[in-house]
Amino acid sequence: MQEFRKLNMAGIYIHIPFCKKACTYCDFHFSTSLKYVDEMTDAICAEIIMKKERLAGQQIGSIYFGGGTPSVLPAAALQKIFDTLTQHFSIAHDAEITLEANPDDLDSKKISEYRRLPINRFSIGIQSFFNEDLIWMNRAHDATEAETCVKRSQDAGFENLSIDLIYGYPLLTNDKWLRNLNKAVELETPHISAYSLTVEPKTALASAIRRGKQVPLNDEQSADQFETLINKTGLAGFEHYEISNFAKPGKYAVHNTNYWRGVPYLGIGPSAHGFDGTNRYLNIANNATYLSLLTDGKLAETVEELDQYDRFNEYIMTSLRTMWGVDVNQITSVYGKFFVNDTLKNVKPFIERKWLQQEDNILRLTPDGKFFADYIASELFLSLEDHI
Repeated sequence: MQEFRKLNMAGIYIHIPFCKKACTYCDFHFSTSLKYVDEMTDAICAEIIMKKERLAGQQIGSIYFGGGTPSVLPAAALQKIFDTLTQHFSIAHDAEITLEANPDDLDSKKISEYRRLPINRFSIGIQSFFNEDLIWMNRAHDATEAETCVKRSQDAGFENLSIDLIYGYPLLTNDKWLRNLNKAVELETPHISAYSLTVEPKTALASAIRRGKQVPLNDEQSADQFETLINKTGLAGFEHYEISNFAKPGKYAVHNTNYWRGVPYLGIGPSAHGFDGTNRYLNIANNATYLSLLTDGKLAETVEELDQYDRFNEYIMTSLRTMWGVDVNQITSVYGKFFVNDTLKNVKPFIERKWLQQEDNILRLTPDGKFFADYIASELFLSLEDHI
């Protein structure tokens, strides 16, 4: 019940834009120079204060440190950010407070320091338990650290752990993927996030494929490994509650689940996004400009005003990916009869194909439909032209 209470509470996302190394596939905003960590911490605290009225009157149910690699920050910097948050926001006593961490950062000393902070959940970027795969990805840790960091965290009292895994890349045979999943289950973490590798345009991986130095990704391989992922986690007692996320009952990621359910959240730090239920706020993805603006007492954001169609399409895109599905009654109450009528018409081919199922007023992906989630969502999107 506590988890579901927090599923309706506002959240705060803080982007820490630093990494030790650049992974070959990553297109998130970060810098490998740690020169301005102190200045960035001060700027993040300044932005928190400047946005303190954004969630006025709302209790905060989750705080999420993402990146980048938040675990590169000294504990003192994280404590300074926490102190600023608690001074200016009402944070629930049992709020989920997640820190994304890399295995090489989670040594005994660092974990001990984190135990003295309000952090109560790690999201660990393991990606693979095979050294050759980690080298191919240009990760900073090795296979031994991938396993031991989880055990050290558990021994120190961090039981609410999530681990990230990647599938669908050339080095990953089906046998290796199954062994990765077996290891993840054996480690007894209550949450697993698993992502099919995608080739983002401005990454080292994309460049290598263009130059013929790397073979293109194989969609059939990704589909096979996604099916293995669903079967293995299901047998191990995990609920497939979002396309890329699997949790033991009641152990859903509160912060991310609220994002998928359209709950407002505040975005802090370079490249962070925020959402107030109507508009989206986008921070600039440039560390130097962000620091300069915040030093001058100015916010480093632009506002994207979402019209009715933007909000509807986002609702379809995010809710369809979850086990809670699309609520037809919610479409009726929020968007009106035109949106409902069009949606019920547009879902018919997917229901006939057994990619979608309707139970009472809820539309959900079937097991087969999960392989085509993005395509189905795009076919359900509506625009003003549909109602002219």
